[in-house]
Amino acid sequence: MKILLTGANGYIGMRLLPLLLDLGHDVICAVRDAERLSVDAETRSRISIIEIDFLKEVQEGKVPNDIDAAYFLIHSMSSSTKDFDEMEATTAENFNRYLKPTNVKQVVYLSGIINEENLSKHLQSRKNVEKILYEGPFALTVLRAGIIVGSGSSSFEIIRDLCEKLPFMITPKWVLTKTQPIAIRDVMSFLTGVLGNEETYDDSFDIAGPNVLSYKEMLHQYAEARGFKNWIVTVPIMTPKISSYWLYFVTSTSYKLALNLVDSMKVEVIARDKRLQEILGITPHTYAEAIDMAFKKIEQNLVISSWKDSMVSGRFQQDLEKYIQVPKYGVLKDVKKRKIEDPKRVLKNIWSIGGERGWYYGNWLWKIRGFMDKLIGGVGLRRGRTHPDKIYSGDALDFWRVLLADKKKKRLLLFAEMKLPGEAWLEFRIDEKNVLHQTATFRPRGLRGRLYWYSIVPLHYFIFGGMIRGIAESK
Repeated sequence: MKILLTGANGYIGMRLLPLLLDLGHDVICAVRDAERLSVDAETRSRISIIEIDFLKEVQEGKVPNDIDAAYFLIHSMSSSTKDFDEMEATTAENFNRYLKPTNVKQVVYLSGIINEENLSKHLQSRKNVEKILYEGPFALTVLRAGIIVGSGSSSFEIIRDLCEKLPFMITPKWVLTKTQPIAIRDVMSFLTGVLGNEETYDDSFDIAGPNVLSYKEMLHQYAEARGFKNWIVTVPIMTPKISSYWLYFVTSTSYKLALNLVDSMKVEVIARDKRLQEILGITPHTYAEAIDMAFKKIEQNLVISSWKDSMVSGRFQQDLEKYIQVPKYGVLKDVKKRKIEDPKRVLKNIWSIGGERGWYYGNWLWKIRGFMDKLIGGVGLRRGRTHPDKIYSGDALDFWRVLLADKKKKRLLLFAEMKLPGEAWLEFRIDEKNVLHQTATFRPRGLRGRLYWYSIVPLHYFIFGGMIRGIAESK
């Protein structure tokens, strides 16, 4: 089958893509920026890529007419706290317009469980998107899921952060809300299982694991699975805003996502039917099994995708291409060079920077900078990196965004997402003479920006000097 995959850069899309290819399908990935599709060269050679921004005016002829099916995996909850519902509605309407002239037979939409009368803004938006998609010129299959548990998922990473960092928690009463988590592996089985299955056309199905748990029980079971105990005290006085700040400071989530999540956590998310399990013959995994599978992936460095790599996990939400050309005028620079003997080893060190490996010098200073950034509304250091030695354009890397990762040209270019009175780039490059170049570029915003740069010049001397030395000498 010829399949249009929207949201191919997202957490779900990145995991669904290799499965569709393994099943022998011809996949067309629809993304806003082709350079940001974080796949290896072999996978790129097996797919087609089209650039579409579903929030902008429809461009005729973008989508091939001969597609058989499509996946609608576009969500905007992380990008806004106010108008994400309008954005999602616009996206769905434009999606219908793009598919109207095609021969598409089926569209699969991953939505949220919406069985309660009083829904959060997030879940109400998902319900509205369903209504819009049902008006499209195709048979619609809707899969309604609750909390998705898997390595790299926002829900799993938030639970992980809370439990690993806070053995004792004072929590708001929404932790008593019931939900029905589902393993990411089961979500993939349902998404691929309904494809081309006419029994699922023009219908909506709840998909969930076998366990109905409160968020408090999920936190306790996570701790038990990891071999430690945690204590949770529930209080009724935390407002949604305080709860959101609590999640924001303790976990790696963005404030916008935290606010929308807290709003949704007040609503019970429990499945009401198991029809699709019976149709497809799928037996979902338990919550404990989902945690175990997630950690096996983490321990083996096999995490395919992470919500943190989404552009909306940081403040930088513009086209990457606009920033790849590092400015030369009106900027302040710190330039370091070092002759190296083993470029292959040094390149590996560059590609391993950040995350657990750290920044090769003064990691405690980087952590302090990350904490300060978090205090003033930045992303901090908690995003880390998805893989210890693989980097793609568009990935999150602590409080940086990867603009360019070209191993053949031996060049890595990062853009700062931390809160700054200006814009900052950090570049690593190895030239033909085996000289390592490390360049920090800062484009200040007014006098405040220049004062900021000059105030930390002494720190730069030690940090940047130590960093290039560490990259060059580390084994």
